[in-house]
Amino acid sequence: MSFESKPYLIGITGGSASGKTHFLKSLRSLFSEQEVCIISQDNYYKHAHDHQRDENGHINFDLPECVDLHEFALDIARLGRGEVVTREEYLFQHVNQKGRMLTFNPAPVIICEGLFIFYEPEIFDQFHLKIFINADEEIALKRRLVRDVAERNIEEDFVLYQWKHHVMPSYRQFLLPFMAQADLIVNNNVHFGHSLGVLSDHIRKHLEKTSSVQLA
Repeated sequence: MSFESKPYLIGITGGSASGKTHFLKSLRSLFSEQEVCIISQDNYYKHAHDHQRDENGHINFDLPECVDLHEFALDIARLGRGEVVTREEYLFQHVNQKGRMLTFNPAPVIICEGLFIFYEPEIFDQFHLKIFINADEEIALKRRLVRDVAERNIEEDFVLYQWKHHVMPSYRQFLLPFMAQADLIVNNNVHFGHSLGVLSDHIRKHLEKTSSVQLA
């Protein structure tokens, strides 16, 4: 598929358990893969043996250097040029297993999500629209406990340890300072229905504009 105009790039970030995944799944359901491509920073985590450990010997996954942000930036640029991108899925629960190969096809709208996509200028500077998903700390912690204990089989005490020593320090250093640079802040403490509607309407208008240009 070729495009007469460059794709519209949207960056979506937010703290751990802010609700990015739920928001993106809801957005995904509104558009076809021919209209919108969604690509995640999560599949660019480096191998565990390359990660930094804290003073207690635990890997800190909440640091920018844990992610190959340069390669992510290159793949976003490739999609922007109309190229197909393939990437091995990163399995958080089974980091030593090989994930399936994922294919990302170029589309008129490309949505990139991840913790550090605003922190890294090589990625940040590519976005036409920047969105920050925000949730109160207490609510986000409850969500993280449910996810990590139930879905990733992590002990509750260790989830709390990571939250205090890894997650929140990283959030305050690498994410929160960039909230003010977002074009749209989605407060996701209870629901995000209104913000989802605003964004989906914005995307549809862009798609209609792109379609009109191609037909002209």
